[in-house]
Amino acid sequence: MMATSSPKIRLTGIRKSFNGKEVLRGVELDVRAGESLVVMGGSGAGKTVLLKHLIGLLMPDEGRVEVNGVDLGRASPSEALALRKTFGMSFQEGALFDSMTVFDNIAFPLRRHTRRGPDEVAARVRECLELVRLDGVERRYPAELSGGMKRRVGFARAIALEPEVLLFDEPTTGLDPINTGAIARVVNRLRRRLDVTAVTITHDVQLAFAIADRIAMMRSGHIVALEPADRFAQSPDPYVQAFLHGEEPEGEGEVP
Repeated sequence: MMATSSPKIRLTGIRKSFNGKEVLRGVELDVRAGESLVVMGGSGAGKTVLLKHLIGLLMPDEGRVEVNGVDLGRASPSEALALRKTFGMSFQEGALFDSMTVFDNIAFPLRRHTRRGPDEVAARVRECLELVRLDGVERRYPAELSGGMKRRVGFARAIALEPEVLLFDEPTTGLDPINTGAIARVVNRLRRRLDVTAVTITHDVQLAFAIADRIAMMRSGHIVALEPADRFAQSPDPYVQAFLHGEEPEGEGEVP
């Protein structure tokens, strides 16, 4: 899928600290409409904090997050809510409600945010499960699912409200290579079928190259490299090369 050049999301000078520790240090990043952007980096690089800024779960101490040209920090509560509804987010390990069936997990946002009747909700749940290749599991509980299946149920819930942007937070953590490959195929299927913008946070190199149009590398709260996926492996940045080869350079926690 070819992405357009206009930014769907723009981050300008984003800084964020927690208890005096600066986690994001002036991040600049555009996410193009229709693209699949993957953000990689080691533990503590700031990837998940960055992702939460995209959807407004966190607000920056400094800088701007713009979605469709609207500054989230200056938006009215109703504008901000409307923008957040254009996002679907899949959290680490699915983050499903253990006491609910698969059906009720996916139906939850539909019941909460729409006026669809029971038959319409049921039809949409089945449609979402078909998109993630999980037909026939509606009555199961999360405890009855494998790790890979839980992730895909999380994807199904994320697309229930037909979002414009999908956010994936470490979708393959703890999965074996076979399940990682299955997750990559599902992410690409969702992009093709739904025509969405996708942002994925991961440390999984295999996944990144399987789904990305562009790859960004984070280190110590900065974007240190941003390249098309087919050129990323040739990046001259020494941290990128070390990461791709499974090495951890010294000074990860220091400002470059």
